[in-house]
Amino acid sequence: MFWSASAFAKSFMPVQGSTFASGVDDLYKFLLGASLISCVLVIGGMVYFAFKYRRKTNTDKTAYIAHSAILEFLWSFIPFLIFMGSFVWGWIVYHDLRTAPKDAFEVHVIGQKWNWDFQYKSGRKTSGEVYVPVGKPVRFIMSSRDVIHSFYIPAFRTKQDVVPGRYTALWFEADKVGEFQVFCAEYCGTSHSQMLAKIHVLPQEKFDEWLQNDPYKGLSNLDIGQTIFAQKCTACHNATTENKVGPGLQGVFGKNREFEGAASLVADENYLRESILNPAAKVVKGFPNGMTPFQGQLSEQELLGLIEYIKSLQ
Repeated sequence: MFWSASAFAKSFMPVQGSTFASGVDDLYKFLLGASLISCVLVIGGMVYFAFKYRRKTNTDKTAYIAHSAILEFLWSFIPFLIFMGSFVWGWIVYHDLRTAPKDAFEVHVIGQKWNWDFQYKSGRKTSGEVYVPVGKPVRFIMSSRDVIHSFYIPAFRTKQDVVPGRYTALWFEADKVGEFQVFCAEYCGTSHSQMLAKIHVLPQEKFDEWLQNDPYKGLSNLDIGQTIFAQKCTACHNATTENKVGPGLQGVFGKNREFEGAASLVADENYLRESILNPAAKVVKGFPNGMTPFQGQLSEQELLGLIEYIKSLQ
């Protein structure tokens, strides 16, 4: 049936991935249906009366229409009930979206141009991907390192602005295993459309196993660096000589670099380290001072791996 919640969601909406997705869709369906009926009644009535009472001759006079208190009451009171019902229903849905259970599993989310970083209480960190258990409330505590972003999960029917200098939060309970796309829904600069992430919903036992595993077990420093580069650097840099927002990094190591307002020097390991942790210290000539500092965001293992990867780009 067209107006069933499941058929409607499948036809017009993203897949439903959370416990309150169906409630949001039901409210949206009701508002769409009420608007359609109102449009038909108002526009249809206007067309009908314009045709029925149109002027047929030059001597026609306006017909006398008697006042009807009952009719005027009904066309005011019925929409009032619909509007108040929509308000109460919307408030209930909004309250559910904004009120996280006290036992929710918490993950810290940090937005920056142009990627999402995630940190668990166990110390596990990920970038561009977040793993959560199915059937358990999850609360994201979010902040931004630079500008306003907006963390949007269409399948979960939830969205929250991420603001620098303060914490915001959203919660959800995924009701099916799978992968779900995250977007930034607040324009944040050149690569806004590339600020994506994936939510991986796992069974509880697989999630527990993932949370305890070492993500870099068995990887060389070069492999670790390649992984970090793909997660955190590709929005602004290429692994080729082609420039992006920042310079292309192929052949950078060991070459002379020229800077705005500073003496030139050869790009060695110390230069790469400083440029990653504090990029404003030496800004390459011809490029803006727009890179986010990674001080405190990378472990020593990740930093060493990233330097080794850049050195390998010859």
